[in-house]
Amino acid sequence: MPKTGGADGALNRVNTNSKPTDLRITDLRVAEIVGAPFTSALVKIYTNQGIVGLGEVRDGASATYALMLKSRLLGENPCDIDRLFRRIKQFGGHGRQGGGVSAIEIALSDLAGKAYGVPIYQMLGGRFRDKVRVYCDTDADKPSGTETGRRLKARMDLGFTFLKMDLGLAQISHIPGAVVAPAGVLDGFRTHAGRGRAGTLDERRARNAAYDAQNVPHPFTGLHFTEKGIDLLDQYIHEVREVIGYEIPLAIDHVGHVSLQDGIRLARRIEKYAPAWLEDVIPWQYTDQYRRLQEATSVPICTGEDIYLKEGFEPLLNSGISVIHPDLLTTGGILETKKIGDAAQDHGVAMAIHMAESPIAAMAAAHVAVATENFMALEYHSVEVDWWDDIVTGLPKPLVKDGFITVPDKPGLGIDDVVDEVISQHLQPGVTGIWQSTEHWDNEYSWDRTWS
Repeated sequence: MPKTGGADGALNRVNTNSKPTDLRITDLRVAEIVGAPFTSALVKIYTNQGIVGLGEVRDGASATYALMLKSRLLGENPCDIDRLFRRIKQFGGHGRQGGGVSAIEIALSDLAGKAYGVPIYQMLGGRFRDKVRVYCDTDADKPSGTETGRRLKARMDLGFTFLKMDLGLAQISHIPGAVVAPAGVLDGFRTHAGRGRAGTLDERRARNAAYDAQNVPHPFTGLHFTEKGIDLLDQYIHEVREVIGYEIPLAIDHVGHVSLQDGIRLARRIEKYAPAWLEDVIPWQYTDQYRRLQEATSVPICTGEDIYLKEGFEPLLNSGISVIHPDLLTTGGILETKKIGDAAQDHGVAMAIHMAESPIAAMAAAHVAVATENFMALEYHSVEVDWWDDIVTGLPKPLVKDGFITVPDKPGLGIDDVVDEVISQHLQPGVTGIWQSTEHWDNEYSWDRTWS
């Protein structure tokens, strides 16, 4: 007969199939996909009690970043999130190098939530809001600001209340007299290094050359906007605002690999259009240059999507920057991003969240967003991906509705499972299957201690 009252009644609400103390990690597998909207690797961590945790390696990163950590996790209790994170965090790094550690931490958090029957946001201290505002990132690949404005207006018609667009080198580099550039430098920014297998050594050299061209830091490229170029960018955003109006926040991204001085010139010119923020004008490492940039303009300055760990943000938070923009799939995951947001609040800095992956990454970010007081908006880059909501089960459809995500009260991330039939149709080039055996990583070993 079912137990119904008092403490006995409470037992009916507990998943007694899960014994968190005895939970152990038994396997780690991946599914490498493309088009949601970019490339990423979905991660599953399996346990001895049948509970599976979901994570994701950041867009543009290699699944190897997660797989190399498998042997350091097998046999462990996934609920010991912080202890395991401290064990593996030395294997992460800034940018996409943080993707493996972050994916594992998210999957561990999902497992812990499922084992104890609570949503992840509750493990972070509870909610500051019921819904997560989503900003709609829109590549400005149209030839005029008016056409980009119409595209942004269509986003508004879908219910989005926060927008972002590109404004910089990409919009004017093809126009004679708009950019001063050493011979050949602009060509390097028009070709990206490809993914997948290269057939010959010459093809590999060409791909590596494109990679190197894209990795010259801003102060060393010699690229500068001319006055004509600045006028064209001013006209571009003017045309956008003419279409969408001034009531909706509009953030600016992808200025290009130009100097601090050119960033200041652009920022001052577009102040009258009231941007929500101007993002990644220079590499985040140049903290003093960010101080000079923010002091030179009233436009809020934003960066941070490529920074790993809370301590990576600390110099930037002391620079006077207005908005940080961490990506959970680089920072180290869920708990680390919550710590970063709280540290930013102590400095009077707002936190937006970068996200350009599947609903797994979106839900991880959403849990942090509802649990962090100074949160502003979460990136969404998949409006045109008609199969994005179909990647997982157990979430509302559409997940992003009228510009918001409502975070469910379900345990862990709130996702039931990944839909194999859907992701199997969108595998990265050269990938032959999903959730394949990774036993060749089981005995990976090195003496990892970093001190004597």
